[in-house]
Amino acid sequence: MNSEYTQIMRSALSENTRLAYQKGWQKFEEFCGRKSLQALPAEPQTIVDFLITYATQPVGRNGRPLSMGTIVLYRSAINHKHVHSGFASPVADPEITQALRGLMRVRGTASRQVKALREHQIEKMLQACADTPIGRRDAAILAIGFAAALRRSEICNLRVEDIEIMETTHEEPSTKMFLCIRQSKTDQEGRGQKIAVPQGKRIQPIQRLREWLQISGIQSGYMFQTMKRGGKLRGKPLHHSDIPRLVKHYAELIGLDPQFIAGHSLRAGFVTSAAAHNARLDKIMEITRHRNPTTVLKYIRDADAFAHHAGEQFL
Repeated sequence: MNSEYTQIMRSALSENTRLAYQKGWQKFEEFCGRKSLQALPAEPQTIVDFLITYATQPVGRNGRPLSMGTIVLYRSAINHKHVHSGFASPVADPEITQALRGLMRVRGTASRQVKALREHQIEKMLQACADTPIGRRDAAILAIGFAAALRRSEICNLRVEDIEIMETTHEEPSTKMFLCIRQSKTDQEGRGQKIAVPQGKRIQPIQRLREWLQISGIQSGYMFQTMKRGGKLRGKPLHHSDIPRLVKHYAELIGLDPQFIAGHSLRAGFVTSAAAHNARLDKIMEITRHRNPTTVLKYIRDADAFAHHAGEQFL
């Protein structure tokens, strides 16, 4: 099996999915090792025991069972490993399906509700960013991530070559910018998606991005890179897991509970803020690149839940 074939097969999955599958399979192998059970090929009962254990017992770092979303992901990881290794996958066994259905009834299927960060909260977080290279980088990440409604992987993969700042005149600074997202969750084939980003008066993403590029000296390659404590660039892009840590840090600085904050809070916050300011659904979807309006409408309903409330006249 040559390297080109291996690269093509690896590219069938997004990088994040591939890493998630690796982690899920590793957890399953460790479980089988502790129980002296065969992992590949696995018996359906072994998979049932694994899923029930991780869904009901405190196995995570926080001392809680894994979410049902993670449990389903781990089942997919086991399926992928079997098929990729040339074995018939056991995950379609009725016993596994029944176990999952029972777990969902017991645990429920509601996902953890991530708090959307509104524009006034982003402003406060930006004010909390220090006037240092790391602070300037973080401010640019918060501003761009919010203004372009970016996913955390999209923030990390953004390159200098992906931005197009629309120059106006020498007297007037630029107020418009296009971001090119090379590949995303809704564009797995990498056709590319363009996002229009205005400067605005409050968040000012273009100005904050200019300041970061100027102080960092980055002229090409990854826009947001890891840094040493003194502010020296390492030349490596941020990992997608760095984004939620960064957002949680600044959210906590302004008094928010980081438990309910995630990297997705920037993207969700743009949609919620746009809905609260009566932006049109189609214009919101131009920025978020959602294909299904149902997802966007959920945020709009949340933002509009108390407007013209049925009970406001008598409660």
